[in-house]
Amino acid sequence: MTIKEILKVSRPRFWLYEAGTFALIGAVAAHQGLTFFSDWRYWIFTFYFLIPANILIYGINDIFDYETDKTNPKKVTYEALVPPNQQKTLWKWIVFSNAPFFFLVPLQVSLAVPFFAFVFFATFYSAEPIRAKAKPFIDSLFSAGHYVATGVFGFYLAGGMGVPYTAVIAAMCWAVAMHAYSAVPDIESDIEAGLYTIAILIGQKKTLYFCWFLYLLSAYLVFGQLPLVAVIGAVVFSLLMILSLRTKSPESLFQIYTYFPYINVAVGTLLSISLLVQNLR
Repeated sequence: MTIKEILKVSRPRFWLYEAGTFALIGAVAAHQGLTFFSDWRYWIFTFYFLIPANILIYGINDIFDYETDKTNPKKVTYEALVPPNQQKTLWKWIVFSNAPFFFLVPLQVSLAVPFFAFVFFATFYSAEPIRAKAKPFIDSLFSAGHYVATGVFGFYLAGGMGVPYTAVIAAMCWAVAMHAYSAVPDIESDIEAGLYTIAILIGQKKTLYFCWFLYLLSAYLVFGQLPLVAVIGAVVFSLLMILSLRTKSPESLFQIYTYFPYINVAVGTLLSISLLVQNLR
């Protein structure tokens, strides 16, 4: 596989999901001022969560999902389809791009646990024997788990003390909603492939209402600390859910889905700026 193909597997449009959660939300939420910017570990792990971590997440996904992905047109165009003859090479990329960073994790429970929790959730979301993505509700929890673990790792690496559990629950709600929504455009292809997801279990409309509820709950949980972000997030995602509920075809729903990386990054950036402002007070 070429470097271009490996980068396609890593889903560049999603790079900021993990890196931003670590560097711009988790680390900033530690409220240690700007001192963490001078810590070499901050920059090393920002790079890790930007590219190698995404090679891990999506590379394992593409290896274990080949049989179900080959019938899904989205995987050929919008994402990546890795045929069996390329999977051995992809495994090498996953191992050699990730393993060096494992040795840089400080031997502290507060840091080692969330980091390796990220690796566990990211791996066994797709990989056997757990393969959480084929188990409704557990699929969303595993998907959300690796994002939240990344944020907690950033929080403690930046010197935070006592992770705010309300914020963790809010992050879980947001990430579960994000994952559940992503399963909706794939309902038809997943049924054809024999893959059982949360969207298949409860149906398209109920899944969208479930996502809407979780987005609003997430906004409510952070309203006391970040009212502006909470209100903007609630309004933006409510509008997206309303538009999604009014769609007439999987294709039009998928078109809305393609805007989510940009919207998530925009809301995440606003959240990060708000946290930075609190830091500097």
